[in-house]
Amino acid sequence: MSTIESVSSASSAYSGAASLPPAKKTSLGSEDFMRLLAVQFQSQDPMKPMEDTAFIAQMAQFSALDQSSSLVKEMALLRADQQNLSASSMLGRNVTVTDEDGMPVMGQVSAVENSDKGPVLLIDGHRFSLSSVQRVEYTPPVYTQIQTDLPPAA
Repeated sequence: MSTIESVSSASSAYSGAASLPPAKKTSLGSEDFMRLLAVQFQSQDPMKPMEDTAFIAQMAQFSALDQSSSLVKEMALLRADQQNLSASSMLGRNVTVTDEDGMPVMGQVSAVENSDKGPVLLIDGHRFSLSSVQRVEYTPPVYTQIQTDLPPAA
């Protein structure tokens, strides 16, 4: 009897939510699936209940969809990390980028900033997206001779 009560309470919670103004959604979530399942249980014929194989298939499909969504989010985070690492490796290097007019601009990367569109390189006071990089050159380190007041070694 507890199963019927839990289904009834879930369906009554769903019918209470139905009186709220509908919110715009682009995809279904786990709550939507559970609500749909509760309504399906409520409206099924008691003499011909839903077969367990159909229920298991629906659960498997939802689980696969949920895992796929999670994988997409993780891949986006991985891509953002990779772009940040790539941009950071250009610090101090001479790069050639293209500006808004498609003209090449050459300069040394002095800073990397994060924006909502990805990493941005700061070159001679101007900002360029990471995707505008055409060439990266090795910039040898500059060593300065250190002056010491020590007498020469004997």
